[in-house]
Amino acid sequence: MSDSFLEAVKFDAQGLVPAIVQDYDTGQVLMMGYMNPESLRLTLETGKTHFYSRSRQKLWLKGESSGHVQYVKSLHLDCDADTVLVKATQVVAACHKGYKSCFFRRWRPESQQWAEEGERLFDPNEVYSE
Repeated sequence: MSDSFLEAVKFDAQGLVPAIVQDYDTGQVLMMGYMNPESLRLTLETGKTHFYSRSRQKLWLKGESSGHVQYVKSLHLDCDADTVLVKATQVVAACHKGYKSCFFRRWRPESQQWAEEGERLFDPNEVYSE
C-alpha cells in the first residue's frame, strides 16, 4: 500500500485526525470518530473503518462487538488535510444507541428541546450486554 495518503494527512498534536463517516448511498452523516496513523492504515488495508478511542486509549474496529461494520467505499481529505471523510456502506447501524446515525437528536427551537428522530434499529442492551 502506498503511504502517500497517510503522508498528506495533518494529524493533530495527539497524533489524531477527525474522521466523519457518511452513508455512501444516501449521504447521511453516520458518525464522527478519531483516527491515528495506524487506524487509518488499517482502514485503507482492510476496507473496514478502524478508529482510535481517546477514552480507552486503543484502536478499535467499528462493529467489533456488534457486528455493525462499515465497508469503505471512498476516502476523502478536506482542503486543510486535517479531516478525513469516509463514505461507507453501514451494516445495520452506526450508533451504539441503536440508531442508523449517531446524529439522531435534533434541536427544536419552537419547544426549546431535543427530539429523537428516526427509528431505533436494534436494542443496545441485547447487542452490548456486559
